[in-house]
Amino acid sequence: MDVFPDFDGLSGISELREVAGALLMSVLVVAVLMLIVSAICWAIGAANGNYQVATKGRIGVFVALGGAILAGAGVAWLNWLVTIGGQL
Repeated sequence: MDVFPDFDGLSGISELREVAGALLMSVLVVAVLMLIVSAICWAIGAANGNYQVATKGRIGVFVALGGAILAGAGVAWLNWLVTIGGQL
């Protein structure tokens, strides 16, 4: 079973693939940096008893994870659309 779509079947797919790859990379870099900073804030806030900082850090961790998951889902959706476009 071939999981990857045929990128040669449609014109302009190579540019779309490059743009999607660049956007995914930038989103994942920002998500990882946000995850690191938020986890540090969460740990420092929880260790010092500052529950407002701990709560903000926890929310930041969940937002970073959600952003990374949505970025991966966006790539899967784009691949699905390219597959559907190749079948039309």
